[in-house]
Amino acid sequence: MIKFEKVTKIFEPDLTVLQDITFEVKKGEFVCIVGKSGAGKTTLINLILGLQKPNSGEIFFDGENISNASSNEMQKIRRKIGGIHQDYKLLSNKTVFENVSYIMEVEGKDKEEIEDHVPKILETVGLLEKTNNFPNELSGGEQQRLAVARALINDPEVILADEPTGNLDPYNTYEVIQLLEKMNQLGKTIILSSHDREVVNKLKKRVITLEDGKIIRDEEEGRYII
Repeated sequence: MIKFEKVTKIFEPDLTVLQDITFEVKKGEFVCIVGKSGAGKTTLINLILGLQKPNSGEIFFDGENISNASSNEMQKIRRKIGGIHQDYKLLSNKTVFENVSYIMEVEGKDKEEIEDHVPKILETVGLLEKTNNFPNELSGGEQQRLAVARALINDPEVILADEPTGNLDPYNTYEVIQLLEKMNQLGKTIILSSHDREVVNKLKKRVITLEDGKIIRDEEEGRYII
């Protein structure tokens, strides 16, 4: 599904963020990426999204080499990816419904499909009763669940979750992680970047540990060991 082969990323003048990274994520896997701040977790996710390019090595998505893909090519790839971030990235001037429907509108979906599909997704994440609320009227946990709904609305193959629980209390953290597990059970490939030791250890999923830009550990049913 996603494959890195000897990938190195250097920021000028001489800051090596990732060095000789090789790993593969199979379709339907749930993988946790862990490491201290500055270990290269976010850069790794940005490389998958094509927001940054590697200095050397190759990155594959569904068998296609995306290492030097054009903007148009990456746009097609990103349609298969749903992104969830620590800072939610919600549209403050749009309601809960509009925040989700906007994603479908950008993809050119018709009104009937939008009106049918958006309520189903909002029900999945427990926000159907908040349809007409604005983001500032939601709790932090509800805002992150709205971000999950936006990530899911176009039925992506892969969900990239970059520190999605970083701003949440333990209760809301549990709810968001439960949603990710549910999506994984439905066949979605999940890549979770996290510095939350408790979350990673409870998940008992594959754990890839980064340190100083290198993979120092890659374990099935791994633990947060740094």
